[in-house]
Amino acid sequence: MSRRFPCSIALAIIFSMGTVPWAQATEYTRVNPTASQISFTFNQMGSEVYGTFSRFEASFEFDTANPTAARTRLVIDMASIDAGSSDANIELQKPAWFNTPEFPQGVFESTGVTDLGNNRYAVAGNLTIRGLTREVQVQVELKPESGIGLFNGEFVLDRDLFKIGEGEWADTVVSKDIDIKFRVVAPEH
Repeated sequence: MSRRFPCSIALAIIFSMGTVPWAQATEYTRVNPTASQISFTFNQMGSEVYGTFSRFEASFEFDTANPTAARTRLVIDMASIDAGSSDANIELQKPAWFNTPEFPQGVFESTGVTDLGNNRYAVAGNLTIRGLTREVQVQVELKPESGIGLFNGEFVLDRDLFKIGEGEWADTVVSKDIDIKFRVVAPEH
């Protein structure tokens, strides 16, 4: 019996099972908005406040074999904000904050992705809030689980750059930096 025979059987088994890790690429092109979440935290008079946006739409193209070609576009319904109380939610829609009658949507559109290794990525893009567009950099980690990609990311938004909280709110009652976190759930394609 040849020593090559067991190797060829092992290779055949590996290839037939599809367990060659470098040969597997996974595509994610749809977002499950029900399972996904956008949240934020900030400090107000020394207390941490947590909130979410409940309505958003996302288009998404991500291929693990070519992450630098990834694209995403996220449109947030700014009136869907929940900052923990109805008074706060009403206040945040006024002209000093998001001015939702005039600017009902916030939009993030990616412009480039850098692969940082180990399923971590830096996503550059343009964020538009209140009609003002600024470039942001978002750190994202992909956690593949049972046919689903969990994309967890975060960045710090400087509210002054978007004129969020003007007038009497421009002081330090509300922190200048807002921590934005998201969890995008995307089934494998």
